[in-house]
Amino acid sequence: MPLKKISLAVLAVLAASAAGVSLASSHREAPFITTQPKVDGSDFYLFNSYEPGRAGFVTMIANYLPLQDAYGGPNYFSLDSNALYEIHIDNNGDAAEDITFQFRFKNTLNNGGNGITLDIGPDGARKKVAIPLRNAGGISGAAGDPLAYREEYEMFIVRGDRRTGKREQITMAGGGTTFTKPIDYIGEKSLGNAAAYDAYAGKYVYGINIPGCSTPGKVFVGQRQDPFPVSLGTIFDLVNAPAAVITSESNAAAFGAGQIANKNVTSLAVEVPINCLTAESGEKVIGGWTTASLRQARLLNGKPDSGLQASEKAGGAWTQVSRLGMPLVNEVVIGLKDKDKFNASKPKDDAANFADYVTHPTLPALVETLFGAKAPTNFPRTDLMTAFLTGLPTVNRPGNVTGLGAGGPLAEMLRLNTGIAATAAAAQNSLGVVAGDAAGFPNGRRLGDDVVDVSLRVAMGALCTVTGATDTLKVGCKPGDAPAGGVAFVDGSRTKATDYRTAFPYVNPPLPGAKNF
Repeated sequence: MPLKKISLAVLAVLAASAAGVSLASSHREAPFITTQPKVDGSDFYLFNSYEPGRAGFVTMIANYLPLQDAYGGPNYFSLDSNALYEIHIDNNGDAAEDITFQFRFKNTLNNGGNGITLDIGPDGARKKVAIPLRNAGGISGAAGDPLAYREEYEMFIVRGDRRTGKREQITMAGGGTTFTKPIDYIGEKSLGNAAAYDAYAGKYVYGINIPGCSTPGKVFVGQRQDPFPVSLGTIFDLVNAPAAVITSESNAAAFGAGQIANKNVTSLAVEVPINCLTAESGEKVIGGWTTASLRQARLLNGKPDSGLQASEKAGGAWTQVSRLGMPLVNEVVIGLKDKDKFNASKPKDDAANFADYVTHPTLPALVETLFGAKAPTNFPRTDLMTAFLTGLPTVNRPGNVTGLGAGGPLAEMLRLNTGIAATAAAAQNSLGVVAGDAAGFPNGRRLGDDVVDVSLRVAMGALCTVTGATDTLKVGCKPGDAPAGGVAFVDGSRTKATDYRTAFPYVNPPLPGAKNF
């Protein structure tokens, strides 16, 4: 089979392996999480801040509740008050969290639990009746905005084990412990045009005091346009594109930003000084992943009273139901039978639970079985272990890991070398490390990094074919191991750093539910 047709096989198998679920970084990727969209972690970004003047900071962005239709009222997309949202950092290479940022949300009806009420009826028989909508007029961020309920959250930092470590509250730079989330972009009549909404949401970027850190950080939580580029329709319509398009780097953006760009998502963005994340040992590499947990027990109220949380009571231990580090792992690497198990697992247990999916991946074998395209022949796939489980040598492998897994467990997480200076937005290469931009994916992940194209190429053996300055990435490969390793696979969707904001919180404002006539 000619190599140009291999990408058709690759993408077709990706579509099949997704079993009807979106080929996105982690959008609705496991059976159980489809029933709990509010705690579905969809993307995680971890990078040295490249906003001018913010050198010395790391930005972490955890996206949840994907595939939001902007017009999805009247309730829109508040996060779960009965959930625990977390971002974890490992700073010593042992695959266990050393620092955890926790978010707890509280959604409260205004006006004493009544929301907005209107006087209805004639004089003498008038009654105050609650409206069914989120707002009863224009919203600007002022104290008197006619909002039916408010979305608030608290932040905590835990050092050590996320459940038994030292837990301290993060406060606003000006004092206070309760942060407010801007309302979702209902539409232009309620919140103005895109510029007006951006100015409104900007009021909810907070400076934060983090216990144990001498320099303040920043936080923003709110609805954003989903930044992940992927061509879903093309993939699921039997890869409805010519082979010449999807095997050529010149066609990397043939389909623009893809269908997910028409959806919104909720972003938890935090910017923290580097020296608040790295270990005292001087190790510059950190690993990161996100989780969401629910209480182990939920009791449904068959006759709920008034209130936003009246339909259920939650209790018991926190139970992890979502996990995301490196993009696409649970989506196209982990087998269907283990997807829920992966979401409930911890990185330190990956070698025991999931190593076979990396050392003996099914995707290249399916390509060969179904289409006759020669898959990489190096087993175990130590090139994939390097990309997914240890970090790349000389790039983002912790210094105490001197061999493949030596000095620390094999573990899936997003690894960032904080000692590699950020690349300015205009100079970033969307293919990251494989294109010579050492500050990009898989050394962390930035918004403009094309993780689909990079992952497709690595799965088919790209690391076995690198030469020159990147030859050190050729781990466990022999000549001829990867016949398709040099093919420039693309899915036709690509963005660049300058397509997004180049300042915190980086993710673009959301799409409006309605535009003005």
